[in-house]
Formats: sequence, C-alpha cells, structure tokens
Amino acid sequence: MGAIRLCSRSACRNSAVATLTYVYADSTAVLGPLATYAEPHCYDLCEQHAGSLTVPRGWEVLRLAMPATPAGPGPDDLLALANAVREAAASRPAAPESGPGQRGVHAALEAPAPAEGTRRGHLRVLREPS
Repeated sequence: MGAIRLCSRSACRNSAVATLTYVYADSTAVLGPLATYAEPHCYDLCEQHAGSLTVPRGWEVLRLAMPATPAGPGPDDLLALANAVREAAASRPAAPESGPGQRGVHAALEAPAPAEGTRRGHLRVLREPS
C-alpha cells in the first residue's frame, strides 16, 4: 500500500477518507469510499470536507455507503499473497551446469577458489593469511 493520501481541498492537510467524482452528463456528484488508486479526475476528501459537500444548484449528490472502519487485508488477500510466495519458491530454475568461462551457482557461504591472486575483471580473490 502506498502513502496516506491527503484531502484535495487547498490548505487541508487531513488524510482522505472519501472520493468525489463528477458525472457531468447527469449533473451528479458521487461521493463514496476512498478509491483504491488516485485518479486524475477525482477528488479525495477528508471526513470534514466530505460531510460538508455542496454542489451547484440543479445538481444531485449521490452519497454511497461509507465503511465504519477502514478495510484491512481480507482472507482472500492473505491467501493470494501466500500462494504467490509458494509459486515463486517452487519455480526457481534448476542450477545449470557451468562450463569453461561460465559462472556456476554457489552457496552463499562457499569458500572462494583456492588459487592465489586469481583475477576476475576488477576484483581479485586473495586467500586469508594462515
């Protein structure tokens, strides 16, 4: 989840709880729960500005039901995350056989090659003094 979105009203620094969208063809303003993503033609409003919303004369305000508490991750979200982690762990490619001049897959704590002063590009492998 991204950063907390702020109210779109100028000089207001409260966090947004509702999204306002205008339907110009129907002369309607739709005020509903905070949208998942910030849209360019929608306005995020704090609780105070959402409650005191007024529209031009002849327009209608459609107020959608607001949730009493912010929605947290549901069981479906957690299951989807767990499945994605399982798939990523299961789909790791097998280690290819390394031929001459190719790098092989090594364990994270494997000791370097025993050759003293072996050079690879700009790096040099030195043995630890005994």
